[in-house]
Amino acid sequence: MRVLLAGGGTAGHVNPLLATAQRLRERHPGAELVVLGTREGLERELVPRAGLELATIEKLPFPRRPDLAALRFPGRWRRAVAEVRALIRERRIEVVVGFGGYASAPAYRAARLERVPIVIHEANAKPGMANLLGARWTEFVGISYRSTRLPGELVGMPLRPEITALDRAGLRAEALAELGLDAERPTLLVTGGSQGARSINRAIVAAAADIVDAGWQILHLSGGRQTDFEPATVPHYVAIEYLDRMHLALAAADLVVCRAGSLTVSELMAVGLPAIYVPLPYGNGEQGLNAADQVAAGGAELVADADFTAEWVRARLVPLLRDADRLAAMASASAGAGASDGSDRMCDLIERAAATRRQP
Repeated sequence: MRVLLAGGGTAGHVNPLLATAQRLRERHPGAELVVLGTREGLERELVPRAGLELATIEKLPFPRRPDLAALRFPGRWRRAVAEVRALIRERRIEVVVGFGGYASAPAYRAARLERVPIVIHEANAKPGMANLLGARWTEFVGISYRSTRLPGELVGMPLRPEITALDRAGLRAEALAELGLDAERPTLLVTGGSQGARSINRAIVAAAADIVDAGWQILHLSGGRQTDFEPATVPHYVAIEYLDRMHLALAAADLVVCRAGSLTVSELMAVGLPAIYVPLPYGNGEQGLNAADQVAAGGAELVADADFTAEWVRARLVPLLRDADRLAAMASASAGAGASDGSDRMCDLIERAAATRRQP
């Protein structure tokens, strides 16, 4: 099997690509895999680190206003598509798999012109422009959420083995000890991602004493770019700027306060953790939509960034922390809302698409 995997730019595109590639290599040890990305995205570092070959094309955003970039776009688009077509021919690619991002749209068009089957994975509930384009040319579309606004097959999110194989109960004691947490208290995990979230940080720090008084402890991942962050000074509060072994935090946690990026939501559903989601207050609203399945199932709550204040924490979060029955129900609902075998489901889709290529 010879596969071109296209996507990149952000972790939301790169990580599902890498998880799918890893599982594909396990199922097909002789498979030839090439990743198509750009020189500016995260794929530049993450793909070679994963032992995969990376081919790059020019970063080519769709023009959104009539300016000089829009005038230059058609020529740049034709060049990018031609480069991918040459790569498909040279490597005798049998199927092109796209995960969205700048590299995907030219890959879809090139595959269409070369009559190579296309497979698409959409990580967000609100599809990006590249995947909306590519979905016009294929029946092999995998979506992450039931609420995803794209016709396709529910495959869930391809996730890292550290997440899909995570035994939270078995790892909990080790995780608590490693992170300096109390084995007798439930843990509130607070994170705004690797960069952090100022609004979440400030509200949690201001209400930290109230959370601790409710019998809980706080594991606060503040984020590396929050230079003005001041941690709380109460007992049973642990602040860490960045944790590269995130599976330890998930094993220690009983409830999570975080943003609603597609990977985050999928990982929490996969491991059965309830959440309070505070979506990014800007963009196209996709984060709120990402959480819709888990919220509808009863496994999470959604609060606007502007509303997430210390007062909200005291009035809404602290009572929830005192309600063990409701938290248990939310955890059960979270586990039933998502899929943990997204990588295998994507591989099934790829194999079905590749089989159409081999038919006379």
